[in-house]
Amino acid sequence: MASTASPLAPQFRHYLAYGVSIRSSLPLPLREMRSPAGTALCELEILESNECLADAIPDRATLQRNPFSGFDFGHFPDGSSYVRWENIGEVLISKDGGSITCRSFHQTNSESFQVYLLGQALSFALVKRGFEPLHATAVAVEGQAVAFLGDCGFGKSTLAAALLQAGHRLLTDDLLLLQTTPRGILAYPGPARIKLFPEMASKLMGKGSSGVPMNPQTQKLIVGLNADSMCAEAVPLAAVYVLASPNEGAGGGICTAPISRREAFVTLLGSAFNYVISDPARLRRQFDSMQRLANATTIRRLGYPRSLQFLPMVRETILSELSARKSQIPACRA
Repeated sequence: MASTASPLAPQFRHYLAYGVSIRSSLPLPLREMRSPAGTALCELEILESNECLADAIPDRATLQRNPFSGFDFGHFPDGSSYVRWENIGEVLISKDGGSITCRSFHQTNSESFQVYLLGQALSFALVKRGFEPLHATAVAVEGQAVAFLGDCGFGKSTLAAALLQAGHRLLTDDLLLLQTTPRGILAYPGPARIKLFPEMASKLMGKGSSGVPMNPQTQKLIVGLNADSMCAEAVPLAAVYVLASPNEGAGGGICTAPISRREAFVTLLGSAFNYVISDPARLRRQFDSMQRLANATTIRRLGYPRSLQFLPMVRETILSELSARKSQIPACRA
């Protein structure tokens, strides 16, 4: 009698990113743990699939196009969500955010797919779990975090790379998770990579630095970082800088100034990483979370000409203000 072979059970690895314990059947470029982290903010599972996930879309369900980030998504009656990036891959997120099933498309570079999986896809799970991630880049400076907010193309990653060039460590690039704790507001580390245009990667990270294209529509590279360039632990948030538009700072010098709590609240609300989950309960939670953060955090506007020669001066301005952040006097330098 012939034996019937059963499919092999998936082999899981345990990782820690953004303070979240991740159990994954897909190898990920993250800090690996021997077992689930006992102090994690929450736990979730990532399961790789070889099957087309679009087949799970309910009949008569329609997908929408996100005009900001260029992906298709849908929320379904059972509470699950589906996300698809053209030429990249697709994911299905469970109702409670505890599980992400993913499939990369065959032509996709694994690093590129993982950026979307650990960014946009993970943001769906985090929001469903009750968190409010920000679209931000953060660097650890002497045991404290400084975060940069701004639209795509405003220079968040480039400014972070300038700080890395001076020996400081990256905390996270693109998705920032903050939590209020007895130690203050903690900023949690993300994957060991930064996204930069080739010229910036070469000049700020060294000519030997290399990366893979983020997607066919952009020249940005995903540049992997070694352990010496990464902060592996959560650190208290010291300050948030809102980057002015490159056009605003094109003709002047370096200028920083505090912003009002109302403007801070509006800016934080506009910096949410995920806009497409918009049920009333989430919107109330998001409103309350951003209001608390605006009231408890030093938030300043930062403008400067987008030129390599200014980056060392911008870096020194930030470091000087962090050393004397109790001062509320606007600082401008021609």
